[in-house]
Amino acid sequence: MSKKVAFFDVDGTIFRSSLLIELVETLVAEKIFPSSAVQEYRKELEAWQNREGTYEDYIDAVIASYMKHIKGVFYGDFADVGRMVVAEQGKRVYRYTRDLIRDLKADNYFIVAISQSPKTVLDDFCHNYGFDKVYGRIYEIGPNDNFTGAVTGESEIQNKANIVKRVFEREDVTPNDSIGVGDTEGDIPLLESVEQPICFNPNKRLYEYAKGKGWDVIIERKDVIYEL
Repeated sequence: MSKKVAFFDVDGTIFRSSLLIELVETLVAEKIFPSSAVQEYRKELEAWQNREGTYEDYIDAVIASYMKHIKGVFYGDFADVGRMVVAEQGKRVYRYTRDLIRDLKADNYFIVAISQSPKTVLDDFCHNYGFDKVYGRIYEIGPNDNFTGAVTGESEIQNKANIVKRVFEREDVTPNDSIGVGDTEGDIPLLESVEQPICFNPNKRLYEYAKGKGWDVIIERKDVIYEL
C-alpha cells in the first residue's frame, strides 16, 4: 500500500532561523568567508530588525553574499561548518512542526523536506528528525573538490511544485491526505499541490493568500500555538 506523504519547508517553518544565514555567519567566524561578507547584508539585516525593510530583502542579500564567496571554497571545509551549525543549533526548532513530524512519522507518513538552503547542511539537519527525502540547492563542485559557484538543477528546486510532482512520480506515495507546510509565498506552489495545506507563521503575502483560499493558518508565539 502506498504511503501518505507530507512536505515541509525548513527555514522559518521547522528551524527557527535560516540554515543559510547561520551557515554564512559561521563560515565568516571560521575565516572561510571574509569578514566583509557580513557587511554585505548588514544594511538589510538592520532594516529588517527595525521593521523598516522586508525579510525577503534581507535573505536575498545573504544569498548574494553567499554566492559571491562560495566559489573556490573547499567542500570538506564547507561540510565541516555545516555539521558545526547543525550540532550547535539543530534543536532550535518550532514545537508545532517538530511534534507534527513526530506524529506523522508514527502514522507511517513519508516525510519530505524541500528548501532553498544548501543540501549538504539540510541532510545533516533533517536526518535528526527522520526525514525520508531531502531536496535542497546543490552547488557544483569542481575537479579539486572546490565549489565552482554554479547551482545544479536550479530551475527545478526554485519551484517547489516541481519537487512535489517528482515525489509523486518516483516514490510509492499517494496524494490522498497529502500535507504541505510552509511559511512564505514561495511555498504557495507546494501548498497548492497537496490536499491539506498548512500555513505556519506565514508572512503577510502568504497569510492573505491563505485566507482567500481557506487554508489552515497556525501561529506559534512563545509557548502558545493557535489557529487563525
